[in-house]
Amino acid sequence: MAGRADSTVLAGARVVLPTGTVEGGRVTVEGTRISRTEAENAPVLDLSGHWIVPGFVDMHNHGGGGASFTSGTVDEVLTGVRTHREHGTTTLVASTVTGEMDFLAERAGILSELVEQGDLAGIHFEGPFISPCRKGAHSEALLRHPDPAEVRKLMDAARGTAKMFTLATELPGGIESVRLLAEHGVIAAIGHTDATYEQTVEAIDAGATVATHLYNAMPGIGHRAPGPITALLEDERITIELINDGTHLHPAALGLAYHHAGADRVALITDAMDAAGFGDGRYQLGPLAVNVENGVARLVEGNSIAGSTLTLDTAFHRAVTIDRIPVEDVVTSISANPARLLGVYDKVGSLEPGKDADLVVLDEEFRLKGVMRKGEWVVRPAAATR
Repeated sequence: MAGRADSTVLAGARVVLPTGTVEGGRVTVEGTRISRTEAENAPVLDLSGHWIVPGFVDMHNHGGGGASFTSGTVDEVLTGVRTHREHGTTTLVASTVTGEMDFLAERAGILSELVEQGDLAGIHFEGPFISPCRKGAHSEALLRHPDPAEVRKLMDAARGTAKMFTLATELPGGIESVRLLAEHGVIAAIGHTDATYEQTVEAIDAGATVATHLYNAMPGIGHRAPGPITALLEDERITIELINDGTHLHPAALGLAYHHAGADRVALITDAMDAAGFGDGRYQLGPLAVNVENGVARLVEGNSIAGSTLTLDTAFHRAVTIDRIPVEDVVTSISANPARLLGVYDKVGSLEPGKDADLVVLDEEFRLKGVMRKGEWVVRPAAATR
């Protein structure tokens, strides 16, 4: 780890900008921001043979480095944040899992302090307002209908830092809760749902704008019962979350989503749990025991997939090298789109003058070699300074 320089020029790399890729580009960092002009005699870091892309933005993440965002102490949460930063995620939303309402409200208060001091970008409540038919790695005993009053309780506990709620909108109170969230500028995401096609369309019309980890924890596509996946893919108002870890999605399913929705409607996420960046073993996801073996997390009881051990540098690498998604489209999905959804695109999500100096350096094979956040190297690339 290294400190911040007052001025640095990163030169020679392929730089991915909103307008396209610049060969042999230059990115100037002044303090914490990207600058339009270079200071005289500023040190130049030669990154020839590399790519420079914007820092990754993860809007759905439950933990990492052995730490849980749902149950960890403040120091443990920060350990999880640092773990993902070292893998390129410079902006991160902390996701909770289903728990008792009072417990979730208490967690919201703790996490909101970390948002206020700039370590997190917001809070995502995944559960308890989800379907028992599609609960995944959530405790069925703690699930409840999405009562707008209880949704409001968690919003209030988060003190303006709640960014997203995942809801099974077909349940009683679901549509009313979507409207409440939309009125307050909080993302209503459809997920862990057993909704029909028609019920999903109703939720979108009410203001839902995100599909929580599309394909997972929802009915599949049927030719007579197209279900939520079809409704979510076809509506231009919906951004599609995808977990590109090779376990949650077949490459063909990921390709279908990109082909049908387009890169501008995809957000690559991790849905990571404690084991991300930490290793195999036995973990807790909320009240449920999870076994991680060969990097795949599954519930001890029932064997359901229980989040992922993914980091976004791996998701980026897979998208380009295995799924053959163009680099510029992957950058859109992993940085720009989630930044827009979270309302922080004026600060992060692209390499533009005036924005935070959040960036990732990749080698020619798209392996992570450097990470900068607000002008400070989290991971310094091994390159020549002149």
